[in-house]
Amino acid sequence: MKQLIQYLDSGKTEILQAPKPQSQSGNLLIESTCSLISAGTERMLLNFSKASYLQKAKQQPEKVKQVLDKVKTDGLVTTYDAVKSKLSEPIPLGYCNVGRILEAGKYTEGFQAGDRVISNGPHADLVRVAKNLCAKIPDDVDDESAAFTVLASIALQGIRLAKPTLGETVVVTGVGLIGLMAVQLLRANGCRVLAIDFDQQKLELAERFGAHTCNPSKGEDPVEVGMAFSRGRGVDAVIITASTQSSDPVSQAAQMSRQRGRIILVGVAGLELNRAEFYEKELSFQVSCSYGPGRYDPNYEEKGQDYPLGFVRWTEQRNFEAVLDLMSLGQLDVSVLITHRYVFSEATSAYQTLTNDPKSLGILLIYENIGSEEKLVSSVSLSHAQEFQADKPIIGFVGAGNYASRMLIPAFKEANAQLHTIATSGGTSGVIHGEKNHFSETTTDTQAMLANPQINTIAIVTRHNSHAGFVSTALANGKNVFVEKPLAIDLEQLKQVDKAYKQQLESSPVRLMVGFNRRFSPQVVKMKSLLQGSVQAKSIIMTVNAGSIPPDHWTQDINVGGGRIIGEACHFIDLMRFLVGTSITSVNARCLENGDGKKQDDVTIITLGFADGSLGSIHYFANGAASYPKERVEVFAGEKILQLDNFRKLKGYGFKDFKNLDLWQQDKGHKACAKAFLDSIIDGKPCPIDYAELYEVAKITINVAQQLDNQ
Repeated sequence: MKQLIQYLDSGKTEILQAPKPQSQSGNLLIESTCSLISAGTERMLLNFSKASYLQKAKQQPEKVKQVLDKVKTDGLVTTYDAVKSKLSEPIPLGYCNVGRILEAGKYTEGFQAGDRVISNGPHADLVRVAKNLCAKIPDDVDDESAAFTVLASIALQGIRLAKPTLGETVVVTGVGLIGLMAVQLLRANGCRVLAIDFDQQKLELAERFGAHTCNPSKGEDPVEVGMAFSRGRGVDAVIITASTQSSDPVSQAAQMSRQRGRIILVGVAGLELNRAEFYEKELSFQVSCSYGPGRYDPNYEEKGQDYPLGFVRWTEQRNFEAVLDLMSLGQLDVSVLITHRYVFSEATSAYQTLTNDPKSLGILLIYENIGSEEKLVSSVSLSHAQEFQADKPIIGFVGAGNYASRMLIPAFKEANAQLHTIATSGGTSGVIHGEKNHFSETTTDTQAMLANPQINTIAIVTRHNSHAGFVSTALANGKNVFVEKPLAIDLEQLKQVDKAYKQQLESSPVRLMVGFNRRFSPQVVKMKSLLQGSVQAKSIIMTVNAGSIPPDHWTQDINVGGGRIIGEACHFIDLMRFLVGTSITSVNARCLENGDGKKQDDVTIITLGFADGSLGSIHYFANGAASYPKERVEVFAGEKILQLDNFRKLKGYGFKDFKNLDLWQQDKGHKACAKAFLDSIIDGKPCPIDYAELYEVAKITINVAQQLDNQ
């Protein structure tokens, strides 16, 4: 398939050749026929990507604060690398797609192959979209008109929040694409409409749709015109669809509104509000969220859980359907809004038009080669073909998310790994990170890669619930395996891995490694060496300022991420196991309970006892301040103390020949961990972490999660 992407650091826009996305339950695979460029959103992205770093910072002051906090805790170099990596990650463009369904996955009732649908899919000739973000197109609505559905739904949701009634006076401030459709939708609702804009050409279109107009660039005062339009009573509602940093649209809306009028912000405007303007009239002000209820809710969008009709009449999908019905009835005409058409292969020219032609409105991308088999290939060769040495690790990566792309793949690359294939579900990220890190191939057929006889080593960096399955399959194919933690998210998965590992050992000596990188940090290695001579039991305190993660994030989902204890706290259980050096004999865990009795299992104290009498306490807290360092490790043993702060500063107390080991930048051992694993394969040595320890840590971590669940 081919997909349009935008680089935020360089401003470059390009079409990427990628494998077709994997089919997924609850999703539709759609062959695109046309898509609409969102003039406001996509022009803003283009301008942001072409801005200097200083200009980018000025546009996002809240991000600057986060960066400064990270500098304080993690250091300048680490923070710089993180920001640079984030900005170098290209993003897909577009969210107004029309096409025909090629494949309907499981649990996509109401859709079937061959249906014409709209979706919020990106600009690509093949898209995979969750069913609740799609809607069927009526037979009498053409593809080009249907492409406006998603943008029109943004306007419709703003109108629903304003709750206009027949005969009310409503102002639309800013009549770009969304504003012009808002005018028509309000007119269809029986409202009198006043359109305000500085562009006379757009106002003429608004007049064509039945609106009165006001052009401030001609000296017309919006407040005076609004008051006159409402016969001196004040308008009933104002819908702001403009995009500006100025607070004038909101202030003007307040001044022209009647008592208890409604103001809805659909676009972007400054929010330096005058309290008196709102207080005296008891005005209501609300910001509209995109297409409607369900937006940004993973249960609705990703898992396909619809809201009950009796309680939520208009979800984002039902808003899509309402817009299409209005088009079918002739009450919403978007054909006159189309100003340009480009074939998809000339998409970069379309964006030059978007940037250089202020009069452009609806810019359509028309897709060629409908029905071509070329876009359906599951694997794509990259530009770094190479000869592989069979007696050394030849790596296949599963996953190219944030951790894989920022940490693990670069670590393997720096260790001179032979990077063969990178497999992803969607295809696009595999191409981006495959090219960047010199892989030979990218694929969305993960099972074929796991069985590829040329690949002898697999690295797995996917969502946690998939780890055990991929590990077991890779082991069954005789591969060495490196899996990002956790090894498994429940006991059944752990048994599955254990069985696969032991069965494979009977036929060939494979290695299974979990990415417990912290034990490979240079400072932790130093701590281990300093503690080596001590025969006395150790007392260890680990404080983890984990930070809050929204409850709807996938890592918090017990069935997907396993929860934060299994997903992350396993790191610290392993680190403590490493520092003590003997098996764990007891475990006790307790989490915070809120006043309402609800458990907060990411605010937890875990106490571990060890075979040599050592005792450790892990304070895993998600309720701390982000400005405080994330991790501290303190070891008390034999009248000596070691204190490690955030993998940057190590201090020793009571040692004759050691006082401190400070690093210029944070080093959590990612590179050393990857290198140790690869070296063990090359040198024919055992895995750097014994399998018995990996199994023990996984089982103890699951035990902790069960204790908290039963608390």
